Amino acid sequence: MDTAAMLERIGLGTYGGPPRLEGLRELHAAFVDQVPYETVQYQLMPGGAFEPEDVAKRIVARETGGYCFQLNGTFALLLTELGYRVRMHRGGVQTATHPGDVDGSHLVLTVSGLVEDPEREWLVDAGLGDGLRYPMPLETGESEQDPFTLRLRPSEKVDGWRLDNDPRASLIGMDFESAPVTFDAFAAKHAELSADPSSPFVKLASAFRRTPESIVVLRSIGLSETFSDRVDSTLLDRPADYFAALADVFRLPLPHYSAADRDTLWRRVWAQYEDFLARTNSAS
Repeated sequence: MDTAAMLERIGLGTYGGPPRLEGLRELHAAFVDQVPYETVQYQLMPGGAFEPEDVAKRIVARETGGYCFQLNGTFALLLTELGYRVRMHRGGVQTATHPGDVDGSHLVLTVSGLVEDPEREWLVDAGLGDGLRYPMPLETGESEQDPFTLRLRPSEKVDGWRLDNDPRASLIGMDFESAPVTFDAFAAKHAELSADPSSPFVKLASAFRRTPESIVVLRSIGLSETFSDRVDSTLLDRPADYFAALADVFRLPLPHYSAADRDTLWRRVWAQYEDFLARTNSAS
């Protein structure tokens, strides 16, 4: 990885020093604010980059953000090169449509070796969309991370931990194993989730950004921003507005997309919105 280029990309070009909690918090917050969790990349070319070095180059070029394997894989490499002690774990995410079995469909990080307390472990996850903004100590407790409150406790599913997200979030929770694994453990799942036409990451173009006080979400052409006291929503029903939001809100200008690519992507996300309307009308 070009560490200097990645630090510049997330707005920390002057970052330096030994691995401390303050630095870990700063890196985590900057990464989730500047690098979007997104599945736009799978709409035209399913099966995106997997190896952290390859993903990092595309993130620096602002061609993609990523989802858990890409974001946490790249963030783990960045932290390691900055002197942090990083371990990877198999996890599973629970949503309204997914039971959350720990099947390796989510990559989780833990970090230790901080100067203040080398043996204390921290949950680090830059790939949860509307999840963490800051690391959490790997112990039972809760963390106020505007606009949500997150809770960590022992898992009831595996020998590991459970993260409960705020009730207003799209993510209900996440379980992960305490045992560490290598990055290769996620290769098969990445191939499936990033390329299978039935994968939710291929079927729906989405993007998430974790700002200091809000969570911004784009699903097909619906844009929402959740604050502590309200949710602002709008429909991006013109191509110019959609691509402006990708570039300005999610830091994803897609410089490698031709005019034809943009037209194809717009038609695809519009069709996803129409499918959503049809399902909603059918259900009512």
